[in-house]
Amino acid sequence: MKKALTAVVAASALAMTLTACGAAPEKAKTDASATSEAKTAKDFTACMVSDEGGFDDKSFNQSGHEGLERAKADLKINVKTAESSNPAEFAPNLEKLAAEKCNVIFAVGFKLADATYAAAKAHPEIKYAIIDSTEPFDKASNKPMPSLPNFKPLVFNTSEAAYLAGYVAAGMSKTGKVGTYLGMKIPTTAIFADGFVDGVAKYNADNGSDIKVLGWDKEKQDGQATGDFSDQNKGKVTTTNLINQGADIIMPVAGPVGAGTLAAVKEANAAGKDVSVIWVDADGVLTNPDAKNIIMTSVTKQIGESVYTTIDELVAGKEFSSTPYVGTLANKGVDIAPFHEFDAKLPAKLKEKVDALRKQIADGELKIESKNSPN
Repeated sequence: MKKALTAVVAASALAMTLTACGAAPEKAKTDASATSEAKTAKDFTACMVSDEGGFDDKSFNQSGHEGLERAKADLKINVKTAESSNPAEFAPNLEKLAAEKCNVIFAVGFKLADATYAAAKAHPEIKYAIIDSTEPFDKASNKPMPSLPNFKPLVFNTSEAAYLAGYVAAGMSKTGKVGTYLGMKIPTTAIFADGFVDGVAKYNADNGSDIKVLGWDKEKQDGQATGDFSDQNKGKVTTTNLINQGADIIMPVAGPVGAGTLAAVKEANAAGKDVSVIWVDADGVLTNPDAKNIIMTSVTKQIGESVYTTIDELVAGKEFSSTPYVGTLANKGVDIAPFHEFDAKLPAKLKEKVDALRKQIADGELKIESKNSPN
């Protein structure tokens, strides 16, 4: 991913601000212009293809779908979707939506990159936005495929937010061990673990402590992974193993597989342990309210907002750009969620330090390094 994004990304001003939220016009719109815009929105169709987790994964697919539904409600557009249960359905689902005259098609997830790029090349009249990936790599040259004018990456530098989560986890661990694991070992999951490891290291450096991270070796770019985004039992087994090794705060980077982590933690706590979870992609307390007492915080990326903004700009008539959108702490595309039930448990000094680190990263004073970073 990193190779696919050059300085053009840094120059990208596509932050989460909505085009429609600009300065108000000096004169009220005429009835004719309002009618024209309404007709445009009515004729506009935004579509989305899910990864294998489906739109109720309580994670990145769900976040993208929520942005689509919000656009439907606010902008009065048409929406169409296609859920994928396995990778073999990606290309057929994309082709199905292309046949349904979609103006823009969103593909949710790194795994859809090849199929989405091929669809964009085959249908230059349709705009495509790929979430969590840039242009796929050419296997022959090992270089990114050429940019297409109708193919837009929506990516997120989650290492920045995961760094904050790692710092919090280290500051709250009672056992001196925290853990993380991936679903599939791909750049968009590894980037979370990279930031998490570095956040723990920063806490150790600041406090002379030796909190250890189980499940991921950043230097070797290797660690525990379940191998998919669907088998929740694998998530439960992996989490139980981390708990048995002493981890008391665990970050699953595995989409729906993370539900297995929640189940394992609940069982461990019922047996007398004190284990908590850091969720990813969406605010886990909002998507898993029955687990609010074990989710300390979440590493969030504003997938839904990036979807909404892309649609809003197209409906408003703004020219579609293939320049990647990169979510960062600076543009509020990534962050950690509120501490919710844990807010009173976190020491004030720890929260103050996290706020200071957030500002340093957003201001560019502190650079979070990851081989998987999109910028």
